[in-house]
Amino acid sequence: MTFPSVTGHIRWFLALATAGLLAACSGSGEEETGESPSNATPYTLVLPSNLPQNVGVPTDNPMTVEGVELGRKLFYEPRLSRTGTQSCGSCHQQSKAFTDGLARAAGVDGQHPRGTMSLANVLWEKTLNWDGAATTLEQQARLPIENPLEMHQLLATGVSRLQQTDLYPPLFQQAFGSSTITEAAVLKALAQFERTLISANSRYDKYVRKEGPLSATERAGANLFMNHPGEVSGLFIRGGTCHHCHISEDGLFSSPSFFNNGLDVTFTDAGRASVTGQSTDRGKFRAPTLRNIALTAPYMHDGRFQSLEEVLDHYSDHVRTNSPGVDPNVLLSNTPGGTKLDLTSREKTQIIAFLRTLTDSTFITDKRFSDPFKP
Repeated sequence: MTFPSVTGHIRWFLALATAGLLAACSGSGEEETGESPSNATPYTLVLPSNLPQNVGVPTDNPMTVEGVELGRKLFYEPRLSRTGTQSCGSCHQQSKAFTDGLARAAGVDGQHPRGTMSLANVLWEKTLNWDGAATTLEQQARLPIENPLEMHQLLATGVSRLQQTDLYPPLFQQAFGSSTITEAAVLKALAQFERTLISANSRYDKYVRKEGPLSATERAGANLFMNHPGEVSGLFIRGGTCHHCHISEDGLFSSPSFFNNGLDVTFTDAGRASVTGQSTDRGKFRAPTLRNIALTAPYMHDGRFQSLEEVLDHYSDHVRTNSPGVDPNVLLSNTPGGTKLDLTSREKTQIIAFLRTLTDSTFITDKRFSDPFKP
């Protein structure tokens, strides 16, 4: 579920984001679903002990077993696309940690200008999409469905198509107490399912929980990941300064903030500025989660880097230091007085070894997240 904001689409983007916000506040004239019916089964959301325990589930969309299972079906439902050939799951493939392996996502009418972001642990995210165009999963779910560069169909049309099936009206009755399908109910069900996509069983998680070891190389990479280079008490500490944008303290390895990481001097994609309208936000994008990062190549918002080695080479040696508004943390150096991060080949290898410990093999095989329409 990516979101465009390149030249030629900015006005459409802002209008749709505004429409989504108005819908969240006023219902946009569509029938709103209330609390789940009393016969719906509350869904027990089990939070891993090493991830934040404070989560934001909207009071008007409590999670239920029926709502989550309905959302799972809708996530893989191609009737929500104009051509009936694509679903949310087309771009968010479980085997690739809910990305698609493409540099830029492929919509029903051609190529998207950005790559697909992982949906792992979106339960905790405060801003969504590369530019933060959405702030709730309910709001975000509408955007890729109606986006001309993605599924390219009015949600209202999708609702009509679902209503005409034998499958869905009874499922909406069970989840929301009415067999009349509404736009709000579709968005709520999708959001409920997406909140279950929790990834926290990697080798790194087991290490944190004292359930297994990391190698010396992996531990060295973790230290580099979490260190800023610089002098401390007379000693120069080497570091990769990765944790500034990919926060490790909370275990999510993402950030609610937006960064210019020195990719370009001029920007063909306005990034965060396409939402805020602020020139100082040009070229800034969300730092995506690094969980399962070894499975989600290619990298960056436009998929320009094919491998983790290329990513580390960029941060070590090729940051465009003259990029307007470049984040100061990507300008730090492991060489006193240096102008680049200047990691050694060994240090790059160590950081990548650590990043590979964030792969959660159970997440990509969990049947609860798989396509229910396939055997």
